[in-house]
Amino acid sequence: MFEQAIFETTCTLDDASIVVIPVCYDGTASYRKGTRLGPAAIMQAYEQLDYEDPRFPDVSESFGVFVDKAVEFNAEDDANMVGEVIRQQTRSRTMALLQAGRTPSLLGGEHSVSQGAIEACAEYAGELGVLQIDAHMDLRHAYNGYTYSHASVLRNVLDSCPQVTRLVQIGIRDYCNEEQSVVESGDGRIAVLRDDVLFARLDNGESARQQFEEAVALLPENIYITFDIDGLDPSLCPNTGTPVPGGLSFNQAAMLLQVVAESGKQVIGFDLVEVAPSPGGCEWDGNVGARVLYKLCRCAFAANHP
Repeated sequence: MFEQAIFETTCTLDDASIVVIPVCYDGTASYRKGTRLGPAAIMQAYEQLDYEDPRFPDVSESFGVFVDKAVEFNAEDDANMVGEVIRQQTRSRTMALLQAGRTPSLLGGEHSVSQGAIEACAEYAGELGVLQIDAHMDLRHAYNGYTYSHASVLRNVLDSCPQVTRLVQIGIRDYCNEEQSVVESGDGRIAVLRDDVLFARLDNGESARQQFEEAVALLPENIYITFDIDGLDPSLCPNTGTPVPGGLSFNQAAMLLQVVAESGKQVIGFDLVEVAPSPGGCEWDGNVGARVLYKLCRCAFAANHP
């Protein structure tokens, strides 16, 4: 299922412009599990997509997306041990892709798997901004005793990566006092466009594009996009691990990625996490996830090949 070119591209691992690394892990899921099955669900659903995209109309023959082998770990080990294994593997594989001139992408799995890839991109770029689409801030400290928790991943990134000079969060609507304190004590390092603020400004006549342009402008030249599927309205991702009412529409998320591509910034790497298939076999979550992954790939390629 993995180790193949996707989205009707004919590249190999050696000549792909974008390489996707699956990480099939959900060991710290605190509400419900299932995201470990997300990469397979997306790979099952992507073949029924059509690939003309008016938001990213120009794509050259050099556009190629290859899905590499999945990260290996022992799911029976202690979750903190597994988290460290995933962190080290994703970090080293991401760095190797960057040094080979390719754009790395992670496909989760739960959100904790993003840390190693962001660390590698930060080290490679020297200065990095992170654009996070998410229902949650993920700024808790070692949630439920897990250092590498899905609820702690951006806290870990900020603590381990001084090169990450700005974190911009969009779609946030579920967070705690601890996380808000991290934002307030960050001296502007974290900027949050909460879901309620986005809605209020829309209701007041401001466009989504205007708000997204303001948010993206806060980021430095080199950015990493981390896209938690629960940043979308849960009707689009009903089986994700921690769904929350509200969120971005599909068109709003696509417009945000279009704004990134038009901003002049470089997308050093990106990920898509927290997609989970229906236990009953419905392919809706995989279908939406495949479309988000495709738009992320087109966004990154357009940004890096203006």
